[in-house]
Amino acid sequence: MKHTRKSDIFVIGFALFSMFFGAGNVIFPPYLGLESGAQWVLGFICYYIADIGLALAALFAILHCGGSEGVTRRIGRIPSTLLMCAIVLCIGPMLAIPRTAASTYEMSVCPLIAGVSPVLFSALFFALILLLCIRQSAVVDIVGKILTPGLLIGLLILIVMGIVNPIGPISTTTLVDNVPQTGIEAGYQTMDVLAAMVFGIIILKSARDKGHTEPGDQARVVAGAGVVAGLALLAGVGLLVVYLGLTYLGATTARFFDLTVNRTFLVIAIVRNLMGQGGIILFAIVVALACITTAVALVSSAADFFSSLSGGKISYQALVVVFCVFSAVVSNFGLDQIISIASPILDIVYPPTLVLILLAFFSNRIRSDWVYRLATLGALLFSVLSVLNNTFGVPLSFLDYLPLSSLGFGWLVPSLVLGAIGFLLPGSSAASSAQVYPAEDLDL
Repeated sequence: MKHTRKSDIFVIGFALFSMFFGAGNVIFPPYLGLESGAQWVLGFICYYIADIGLALAALFAILHCGGSEGVTRRIGRIPSTLLMCAIVLCIGPMLAIPRTAASTYEMSVCPLIAGVSPVLFSALFFALILLLCIRQSAVVDIVGKILTPGLLIGLLILIVMGIVNPIGPISTTTLVDNVPQTGIEAGYQTMDVLAAMVFGIIILKSARDKGHTEPGDQARVVAGAGVVAGLALLAGVGLLVVYLGLTYLGATTARFFDLTVNRTFLVIAIVRNLMGQGGIILFAIVVALACITTAVALVSSAADFFSSLSGGKISYQALVVVFCVFSAVVSNFGLDQIISIASPILDIVYPPTLVLILLAFFSNRIRSDWVYRLATLGALLFSVLSVLNNTFGVPLSFLDYLPLSSLGFGWLVPSLVLGAIGFLLPGSSAASSAQVYPAEDLDL
């Protein structure tokens, strides 16, 4: 076992911060603060738990099972592969990767420079991502050591300015009826739980490349990284401080805005009010860094996943090129259009993934794979029905009577019921007798 160096924990912790803090994380907390008003702290706590709390749970589930494959494999080889492919495609070239370029263009370039061609910008953006990703072994160190400090400094300057010179008083009321629900929904919208299923690949690989090959050793490194990223114990910065600060900034705008304000416009207005045109320039840099660091992690992880899936027949470098070119094309659809197209897909992929993440922590107690298969099937089936009802107008009124359906969790009770039925069914598989899959035995 290699001695766990503090520097390794800090670098991977910085990388976790950078990977999870994308452009979406910039726009959601301020709007949540505006919605929550007097209860902005409560809203923030619910947001943080639903976002980074569950994302770190996913990372630890991956560590417990030896990789993302270990989390999903007990539903069967083919369903597991299909689900992981869907996750990687959604958090990769189908949505998240092109969204980083579209976000950078709309929030960093357009406010400063008029008339820049989106086609030219996307080509330059992904040329940079290609250069950063092509050296696979250096990805986490590049993100952790070089890009993150600039991101943190810019965000902290903005937050400190907002604390020293508040935009306005925090409202004594709230603009929403259910602040905890609103915070949880905002956390889910960041999609960081799905992202964790992808980021786990690159984090475990980084730990192993640094010489931490035993599961216990990797656990200490990744656990330390989660503390650094989630609780901001390194130099007083991290996701906790940033989210809290951004939520507070949003709460101070209640005098000027209501719920009809666009999220992106709200953030830009906050920056302009606090720091003027110079602040807009700083914000443009912050958003660009957030999008670059996220894109680097996503492209690298997605390319590594599909290269491993092909048994090395398709090289990592070739996939990096393909994903960058494809993402450059999709990014020109625009941010709103990308989100609109992908929303129903994410509504289908997210529930079964969350079910498997939660079940992973009980793998030593659950002997029958039918629990995994039926619980996942229930989540998938009812999430599909919900999308058909809510998005495509198929009349399925019985869904409204399911518990928690008004919160978007109508799939939860059917999943629990089918999982309980699976628990009663006889039979177990080889996976049941080998609950933990050491990372060094997987092709990560």
